[in-house]
Amino acid sequence: MNNYIAGQWQRSTAVDVFPVTNPATGEELARTPLSSAAEVDTAVKAAAAAFPDWRRVPVTDRIQYLFKLKALLDTHFEDISRTITLECGKTLAESRGEMRRAIENVEVACGAPIMMQGYNSEDIARGIDEIMIRQPLGVVAIIAPFNFPGMIPFWFLPYALVTGNTVVLKPSERVPLTMQKVFALIETIGLPPGVINLVNGGRDVVNAVLDHPVVKAVSFVGSTAVAKHVYSRATASGKRAQCQGGAKNPVVVLPDADIVSASEIIADSAFGCAGQRCLATSMAFVVGEARKSFVDAIREKATTRVTGYGLNDGVAMGPVISPASRKRVETLIEQAVRDGARALVDGRRPTIPGFPNGNFVAPTIIEDLPFTSEVASTEIFGPVLSVHYVDDIDAAIARVNTGTYGNQASLFTSSGANARRFKNEVDVGNVGINIGVAAPMAFFPFSGARESFFGDLHGQGRDSFEFYTKKKVVVERWPKAWSRTF
Repeated sequence: MNNYIAGQWQRSTAVDVFPVTNPATGEELARTPLSSAAEVDTAVKAAAAAFPDWRRVPVTDRIQYLFKLKALLDTHFEDISRTITLECGKTLAESRGEMRRAIENVEVACGAPIMMQGYNSEDIARGIDEIMIRQPLGVVAIIAPFNFPGMIPFWFLPYALVTGNTVVLKPSERVPLTMQKVFALIETIGLPPGVINLVNGGRDVVNAVLDHPVVKAVSFVGSTAVAKHVYSRATASGKRAQCQGGAKNPVVVLPDADIVSASEIIADSAFGCAGQRCLATSMAFVVGEARKSFVDAIREKATTRVTGYGLNDGVAMGPVISPASRKRVETLIEQAVRDGARALVDGRRPTIPGFPNGNFVAPTIIEDLPFTSEVASTEIFGPVLSVHYVDDIDAAIARVNTGTYGNQASLFTSSGANARRFKNEVDVGNVGINIGVAAPMAFFPFSGARESFFGDLHGQGRDSFEFYTKKKVVVERWPKAWSRTF
């Protein structure tokens, strides 16, 4: 496993390594070097050296590199998708969906010639014109999580490059192989050395990035605890920061919902990617008469969902990322039961034929979990759905808005009036109406609120062009007396 600095693959000088294992088989796939602050400094200096020339490359030329990258990602789509499944554990279908979203961000970033335009006003006073132009920031950094090793770096990377910045990227040490393959493709598109750099590592690399005086902006996705650390440390040194944190996403099911459709969609949201995504449904607030029909339907979806190796046909859910994650999820289920909940479907310690060493937790549904339980407010990040019963939509909205997080909330109903009220009143960044995973398209921002996001501008779309550029206003006057005639 190598770093990529100044246009060259470089072996890390790190002594310590992090083992990368297949979550389904337990097989060691590679070892991630835990690079040092000195290696981060080398990468940042390479990016800084490349910046003056790169920012002067016309935006119409910069997008040509992205066109080439998009074509390569399409060509190697299947290989990269399989790599995601090998190191992350999700099903191949989920990995393919992830890569399709990554490619969509490259496509949107190719709109930079329009999206980077400023604006102007002629004669703001007699003979005086005023214009606003956008300019790149300089060296920017991306710190990516383990759960979407292909997609999430592309929430940021193409936008940072196309706006004229140079980049240092740190993938998660748990899943470095996907970006190794992506950077091998990037190496072939002819970017000037130092424009894009990759440094593998863990906490020390993160802190070195946050403290480096040359780094102007940081993009991060991960847990809320780490998001707070990244945001506070980055902004304390004057950097821009956009930090996506954790989630505890609720869904509200009204009696007038199509229960068959709703249960299918909610099951996909709660159990897809083994619950390891920031838009996974974690809590279902079932209103009134929907109780029995929904519980029967969601129980059937959970018990029939096939858990196994993500590369095998017919598998609908893979393992969680590590033995530690599996233990944590199982411990939280046990705590919920101790606190008075009942496991309607218990996914602890499933038997997966042929994969005794995998980190498997099957779909789990818990009922009657007290809101006073710590589990009710904890991001489990596993395939666990708690079901709660409320009297009306007022109580449901109140529960949504009293939660710690604000990443997503969804409503299932056939009432347009209730849907309109819900989307206007819930305090979250992403809202789904009869949608279980309200994942924004690449030309919309991936939003978030409260403890789920720290910053002002989000990843993707217009927000990215705003985040990665600074505005400069020019007021100019050219009196005739100063003009020379040639």
